[in-house]
Amino acid sequence: MTTLNRLRDGKGAAPRPIILTSHPKPGASTAPALRWGAADAQERGPVVATLQNPAARNAIGTHAGSYALYRALAVASGQLKADHKPDFHNTRPAATIGPFPAWGDPEKIVSLDPFGHLVPEAYAEALAGGLDIRPSIAVTRAHINMPELTAAMQAGRLKPDGEVLLENGDARVTKIAIEPVWWLPGIARRFGVSETELRRNLFEQTGGMFPELVTRPDLRVFLPPIGGMTLYLFGDTDKLGKTETQIACRIHDECNGSDVFGSDICTCRPYLAHGIEACIGMAQEGGVGIIVYNRKEGRALGEVTKFLVYNARKRQEGGDRAEAYFTRTECVAGVQDMRFQELMPDVLHWLGITRIDRLVSMSNMKFAPIVESGIAVVQRIPIPDELIPADARVEMDAKKAAGYFTEAVPDAAELAIAKGRAL
Repeated sequence: MTTLNRLRDGKGAAPRPIILTSHPKPGASTAPALRWGAADAQERGPVVATLQNPAARNAIGTHAGSYALYRALAVASGQLKADHKPDFHNTRPAATIGPFPAWGDPEKIVSLDPFGHLVPEAYAEALAGGLDIRPSIAVTRAHINMPELTAAMQAGRLKPDGEVLLENGDARVTKIAIEPVWWLPGIARRFGVSETELRRNLFEQTGGMFPELVTRPDLRVFLPPIGGMTLYLFGDTDKLGKTETQIACRIHDECNGSDVFGSDICTCRPYLAHGIEACIGMAQEGGVGIIVYNRKEGRALGEVTKFLVYNARKRQEGGDRAEAYFTRTECVAGVQDMRFQELMPDVLHWLGITRIDRLVSMSNMKFAPIVESGIAVVQRIPIPDELIPADARVEMDAKKAAGYFTEAVPDAAELAIAKGRAL
């Protein structure tokens, strides 16, 4: 808005104004129009969260929001110029993704920008005119290597083909990083609340970090300061969006202790490796395999809460047991889960998926939103018993009893647990 205060740093530098964005300056807006759900990038318009020219913004928040404080430190310490603009030369996507019909459906995609990877090309004229527009999606190619893949090759479950899986155990992937971009009216509808109520709670539960949520109803896109997701695609991405293409998919929510360090209290890394194996197999059969890796540590409750729950589970009377598994989480966090899988299918629609032939998941909390969003699921793939670590049995027994998909017939004890505890 206007200059309300001036700061002088400790080194005696010249004061500079603090620009408040909580209220627009009348007649000063130069923000491009944003028509969410338009099928054409130009008609939709770019998402602009520029920090240097608030009048040009049409979104609340900032790109790479979960890293914004590191950027602030870099600017404050003189390591980064506050007005730096990226040079996008040679950064174009390494593979073509879309467009697909869902990109033009404002109900199918509300939590990411479908054109987020096409910014330098789609909005080249606006960039040349000085508008600071940033990609929220990047597409590259890579190799991944996991010891579980080598073990699968040695066991004969996987065979190298020189294309998807190499002799040394490397798997070729298309890797896609996606930052969250929320269309607030669509988010509100997805959860059955009013946009006003959604904005109020976002404002209050972030400690008032984004006053525009309650003062700028004209800004309807929000770039939340949360982790995004990474996609790992196996096979020919040009086959996406074609009805004849078979799809294998694992939706995986981050578990750093297991995924990276091999903690054996849960099944996360074994299930991730099992999902990758299924994706490689599908790609070798001529389909496409998809791993969606969401940054939702500890069911989006956070790692501190997760470790507190671990302590509570192991120290409770009677020790760690399936029937108290979810109760211990709820005692500490107040809720069993905050991943809100209602938003999860958006990325599948972004990839043009209308059918998943092999869903590598036992979770009904993931299965239900996928199907309810209009994506058919042909087969659900549970984790083989031999891949479940001994210390993770409590977790798996609790999940099966609570209604997680399993091919086994539940016994009397499991049915008793399920009767008293359902997710």
